[in-house]
Amino acid sequence: MSIDWEIPLSDVSFDERESKAVLGVLRSGWLTMGGQVQTFEEEFVEAAGCRHAIAVSSGTAGLHLALLALDIGPGDEVIQPAVNFIASANMTLAVGAAPVFADITALETPTLDPGDVERRITSRTKAVVAMHYGGFPADVARLRELCRAHDIALIEDACHAVGAEVEGAGMGSWGAIGAFSFFSNKNMVTGEGGMVTTGDDSLADSVRRLRSHGMTTLTWDRHKGHAYSYDVLRPGFNYRIDELRAALGRVQLGKLAEFNDRRRKLMEAYRERFAPLEERGWMLAFRDAPLWPRASSCHLCAAVAPSREVRDAAQRELKSRRIQSSLHYPFIPAFSAFSEGDEAWRETLTRSEAFCEREITLPLFPAMTESMVERVLEGVVTSAKTRQPSR
Repeated sequence: MSIDWEIPLSDVSFDERESKAVLGVLRSGWLTMGGQVQTFEEEFVEAAGCRHAIAVSSGTAGLHLALLALDIGPGDEVIQPAVNFIASANMTLAVGAAPVFADITALETPTLDPGDVERRITSRTKAVVAMHYGGFPADVARLRELCRAHDIALIEDACHAVGAEVEGAGMGSWGAIGAFSFFSNKNMVTGEGGMVTTGDDSLADSVRRLRSHGMTTLTWDRHKGHAYSYDVLRPGFNYRIDELRAALGRVQLGKLAEFNDRRRKLMEAYRERFAPLEERGWMLAFRDAPLWPRASSCHLCAAVAPSREVRDAAQRELKSRRIQSSLHYPFIPAFSAFSEGDEAWRETLTRSEAFCEREITLPLFPAMTESMVERVLEGVVTSAKTRQPSR
């Protein structure tokens, strides 16, 4: 039996504009990649400040295409976070390469530690994946410098960070290539869907071809009379996005600045009300990180409990109040598919493992109110009062 959450973890913000956009596509009679996709890509380029944007079927597809476009394959290593959604590690294995997990900077800063990344670089390292956890950018300046010094590629897993910037440059534009997600819980929502960004013309061409079976021309080109046939330059995939999702994406992109501003306001509300939990040993991730004007997209509000038991008690209390929470993320080296040599990984990923054991994700979405923030934190405080932090 499903729970009717009074405060969900995330929520979709649609109105008549999305309905009108989708209806317009249905009435056009053209549902595959066409004019909506092309315009969506052009508008994303302008909004994100990148040179190329290639719309794809998901953020996972984007990461897969990024690795393929960089010619990463068997025998190669890709350094990446142990605190992330499984997509990056899965796609590394899918191309035949080996994921090498690196530690986070600190419990309150769960992004890649550049020093630990450098210690893990070998002659087989071909790329580093920098994941912008919760919409808070990784240390892209140091990571880019490190990658350039070792002649390896920086891939941005920007699935949480649409609309965020560092030094005026949008996320997805710092590395060789980046991937975004528009899944239903993201800051921009198309259900499924994603975007690949790059400033490299050759990488952009590769991604465009690999997205659609390696073909030189697509159905839309032939429909417009620009081509009659096609060649296949390299075996590819069907990672195309459709016109319906592109139309949704265009509307959502137009709302993104407003949505992200609201998320930043809510993050400020969490920060202002978090002191009673800090007195009990809790930490708020990125507590002092800048938010404005676009320093974070504030995709997630992640808190770190003093112990797993305290975290689990908070989840139970919130659930009893019909407030949804989540965990971002389980420790990747503990998954069955990645557990070979598990103890060795754990010895060198102590901060990552501790974060995954103690993290809880609290509700955060544009339609949320400050009173909802208070109710969420009241639930966590209540649970903390009933348990003493583990020492």
